[in-house]
Amino acid sequence: MNFDNLKNFMDSLTDWVIPGNSAAVYKDGKKVFEYSSGFSDVKKQIPKTADDLIYIYSCSKIATVTAALQLYERGKFLLTDPLYEYIPEFKEMYISNGEKAKNPITMRHLFTMTAGLSYNTETAVFEKARKLTNGKMNTLSVIRCLADDPLQFEPGCGWSYSLCHDVLAAAVEVISGKRFSEYMKENIFEPLGMDKACYHVDKDKLSCQYIYDTGGAKDVVTLQNSTAAKGIVKDAGKDNSLVFGEEYESGGAGIITTVNDYAKLAAALANKGKGINGERILGTGTVELLKTNQLNEVQMKGYTWRRLAGYGYGMGVRTMTDRAAAGSNGSVGEFGWGGAAGANVLMDTDLNLAVVYAHHMLNPQEEYYQPRLRNVIYSCL
Repeated sequence: MNFDNLKNFMDSLTDWVIPGNSAAVYKDGKKVFEYSSGFSDVKKQIPKTADDLIYIYSCSKIATVTAALQLYERGKFLLTDPLYEYIPEFKEMYISNGEKAKNPITMRHLFTMTAGLSYNTETAVFEKARKLTNGKMNTLSVIRCLADDPLQFEPGCGWSYSLCHDVLAAAVEVISGKRFSEYMKENIFEPLGMDKACYHVDKDKLSCQYIYDTGGAKDVVTLQNSTAAKGIVKDAGKDNSLVFGEEYESGGAGIITTVNDYAKLAAALANKGKGINGERILGTGTVELLKTNQLNEVQMKGYTWRRLAGYGYGMGVRTMTDRAAAGSNGSVGEFGWGGAAGANVLMDTDLNLAVVYAHHMLNPQEEYYQPRLRNVIYSCL
């Protein structure tokens, strides 16, 4: 193995517009690469490290579906179970055209983003939840209010990236009888030795978060080739817009952690459910289910993100189904997900390979860096 290509690619990103980045790679349960480039704080010129606390946004989904699948393994629910058996507010749902939904939302729909929910967080139900919770916005109360919003489509009849995994977190609370963060700590974080992962932290401890001002450019190629665009990076503060209040624990975007810390979960899933410390968090067959494409032809019509050409969608993760369509030098079955500030997780059970990469910049240029990062990683092996 030679990771010069990965090191050089990370440097090229920080030479471009990414303020700083870090990566950790595990192969066969051993860390074989760790590197950081650029700065965690540009103004103070503080170097980036793989131990910086960051928001991983939607990479949180990987931990959430892992936790929910533990309960599935314990016989606590079936994928065909209606969601309303656990959160009754979802018993009668309506579509945005005013028609009553014919089918209930099932647990499978939550895992696979096929429930018909959206990512619109500006609807009246959030104000209702704020009043109900005196602004604290505990997870289960918010999700119960969310049931008042109409669906985009009949459950199971499409794919739409949405708050499905936030709803799944609320279902974990109900099914386990524990607060979501408590369940995660006891069943995912502590068993794997992830002592940095949490849902709320003093913001002074967080790495700086940035946003890239595109200057009106419409696509990443224009940005990459634009000398004038270099360095137009602004401080974006330390808020996560998908954490709605002090008690909200977002299954879809709430985890704060470090690259080194989250790599322990990635390494466990790449090793078919067994952590680098020997702790098993999921069974081998369950990991296979997790990374198996769950979408049918109709649902795949909504799954059109350009960077995910050649991928299907499993239980909350992209999963490689067609190397030619993806233009990938990796394995069929490679799986993972990315986050809104540039975190990205790649796992491969065939090679027992796990990679966590992250920068901390909103509008992170995923169309550019994600497929290239994947190809570079596999070249290093």
